[in-house]
Amino acid sequence: MARTSIFRSGAYDGQVVLITGGGSGIGLAIAELLGGLGAKVAIGGRNADRLKTATALLKERGVDDVFAATCDIREPEQIDVFLDGAEKALGAATILVNNAGGQFPTTAESVSRKGWEAVIRNNLNGTFFMTQAIANRTFLPKRRGSIVNIIANVARGFPGMVHTGAARAGVDNLTKTLAIEWATYNVRVNAIAPGIILTSGTEQYPKELVETSRQRTPQKRVGTAEEVADLVGYLASEAAAYVTGETWYIDGGAHLWGDNWSIPDRAATNQESGE
Repeated sequence: MARTSIFRSGAYDGQVVLITGGGSGIGLAIAELLGGLGAKVAIGGRNADRLKTATALLKERGVDDVFAATCDIREPEQIDVFLDGAEKALGAATILVNNAGGQFPTTAESVSRKGWEAVIRNNLNGTFFMTQAIANRTFLPKRRGSIVNIIANVARGFPGMVHTGAARAGVDNLTKTLAIEWATYNVRVNAIAPGIILTSGTEQYPKELVETSRQRTPQKRVGTAEEVADLVGYLASEAAAYVTGETWYIDGGAHLWGDNWSIPDRAATNQESGE
């Protein structure tokens, strides 16, 4: 599908953007878009090799001002080190994109405590730790900032991924809360809830799961990382200066219709077994 940009050249001149999970997938697409529009870009993640490859790719595509460093957002001390390095290299941040996250398919009854805690720590706790750190360091004192949280389609629950459903719903509410608390500081907070997006992350899911999601999406297709990046490009910009506290779904209508989780008829099964 051909891609048409709606953004003017230099739209992000003078902006310093922090992107967690910026080494691949949606995060890398956001870095390429905003960097290509003039922003200085800092990308963080846990995989040093991935960040190195991403940095080289961004520079090849004309993004000159790039800072990259490993950062586990679950650890506040690592966040501080990352923010120190980014500010020294690029200047004070003006935009934060909380994109880092991870999950795996599981039923509620089978998810381990370790698996539950790992996803909650990363997707919910880490998002808050990074947001609070940059807000107190830069956004609130300077009375300027835009935060975009990348969550997931949790409008009707998230069967099959109970851990990330709970975490992403928490960030959805966090988005609303911070939008109100920080509105008079001129700090905007919005969220984006992607549906099934074809990235290196989704490629790790069973192919039948992705195909089922595609079939049950009203538009009958999956989305792209670039389409999510375009939405970030709008929400983080001054064009959306009067938009805060909102969650924007980009899912081909999936949050309005269709079910990706087949509900087993356990009542019938129990009757057949005599229970």
